[in-house]
Amino acid sequence: MEDVPVLIVGGGPVGLTASILLSRAGVRSLLVERHPGTAIHPKARGINARSMEMYRQCGVEAAIRKAGLPPERAGFIVWARSLAGEEIERRVPWRSGPQSAAVSPVRNCLCAQDDLEPVLRAFAERQAGAELRFGTDVIACEQDDAGVTATLVDRTDGTRKPVRAQYLIAADGAQSTIRQQLGVQMQGEENVYDSVNILLNADLRPWTADRPAALYFIEHPQMRGTFLTINGIDRWGFLVNGLAAYGYKASDFTAERSAEIVRTAAGVADLDVKILGVVPWTASARVAERYRTGRIFLAGDAAHEMPPTGGFGMNTGVQDVHNLAWKLACVIRGAASQRLLDTYHDERQPLGKAITQQSLANAISMGRLNRTAGTAGARPEYLNEQGMIFGASYESSAVVPDGTALPTVANPITDYVPSARPGSRAPHVWLERDGQRLSTIDLVGDGFALLTSPAGKAWVEPAQRLGLKTFSIGDDLADPERQWATAYGVDESGAVLVRPDGYVGWRSPAMPANPAASLGEAMMSIMAQP
Repeated sequence: MEDVPVLIVGGGPVGLTASILLSRAGVRSLLVERHPGTAIHPKARGINARSMEMYRQCGVEAAIRKAGLPPERAGFIVWARSLAGEEIERRVPWRSGPQSAAVSPVRNCLCAQDDLEPVLRAFAERQAGAELRFGTDVIACEQDDAGVTATLVDRTDGTRKPVRAQYLIAADGAQSTIRQQLGVQMQGEENVYDSVNILLNADLRPWTADRPAALYFIEHPQMRGTFLTINGIDRWGFLVNGLAAYGYKASDFTAERSAEIVRTAAGVADLDVKILGVVPWTASARVAERYRTGRIFLAGDAAHEMPPTGGFGMNTGVQDVHNLAWKLACVIRGAASQRLLDTYHDERQPLGKAITQQSLANAISMGRLNRTAGTAGARPEYLNEQGMIFGASYESSAVVPDGTALPTVANPITDYVPSARPGSRAPHVWLERDGQRLSTIDLVGDGFALLTSPAGKAWVEPAQRLGLKTFSIGDDLADPERQWATAYGVDESGAVLVRPDGYVGWRSPAMPANPAASLGEAMMSIMAQP
């Protein structure tokens, strides 16, 4: 029987990212995907800056940006009666504005899923220890105390093959068969509104070139819809929301009827339109009651279904596996106990609930649930969720609290104050090495990292004995603006331990009497070792 440390079920962005992260952590994995290839429809498009930080650390950021659109080609959000008609409102969301550079070394990226997945697949296939099999389904799955046994079937010839894995990541989508086999219930609201995605070719530049936007919301008496920018030239999506409220059924959207609807929304009766595909779907706002069942972990849409209003679905999913991959690696290597894996649910499920509720609130404010509720536009938080993107703070046994409180903010959805309080994302600070600028974000993401200053030299030897990467800021790394210590809440002898997912696991504001003991106790606590 074939044996592998981790079996990944699902080859979308979440599963592909899990494969990349596990390879980066030195863990072999097998990914299986029932479809013969990567996505053929755009689906998700927005990759937020936090996700791009992760891809930057993995070394695939540049390839993703090359496949997508630069921010200046999709900087606005526009509301209009039709593309050629009255413009109601135009916004520059926080994510697209220059202010985002103050908190991250990267910006968000607009890259349609059918352009993103081939990039991630190619990158994953080049990594040592990764195997990807498309056109392969999982038809049975059983687990015991020692591992998971799955039956794989080749969808081209029907060949069945068993595989044994220590752990399984179920990234098999909103209708996850793995989740259903486990009997895990979803909590929240199902089928909150219905929609149809229309993929089309049409040159819309006469009505978009002077106001390049990621989204053009159309508030027309006959429909509420959205033009979705894909290449900004002749490849677009058009999303029709609230079908029942406008008297539509999914079956109404033939190619001919879809072309008529696109022309109406564009306000151009003779627009040359070619319909490439029509995909009906229903939005829900639900989260799995548990993310871990024994040796099986739910991730992405298998763990949380959320309306796309805000673009958090895919981002939440890839950040799920960013949280999980290093924990699996530590346990598989024997560096941590099984209890560390419980913190995946403890950290990600509460955040999944919060993000799902905010996505639903966005949808309600935009009138997605019915025809009359809401007005043109959206609540102020929409696409300005700086706090949601960067401000997540974990509370679990994989975080050693230091007794400090989170920074006070007026609105935790939109407001973000960088903090190195344990459980928070390690803040971005620009540093220099050999005259080259780099971010503190660039120091982390490949194992545990201990950040300190030259006066904290006593931390270095015990950290290295524990296998931690150490960085002396102010010594081999210059801090030209002298921001690091303030941003991280330490004095010149303090230290901060950053986990492989870029979140602070422990902090010592100053040098204790026994730094080796303090650091050792922190690592043992995080790793759930006695």
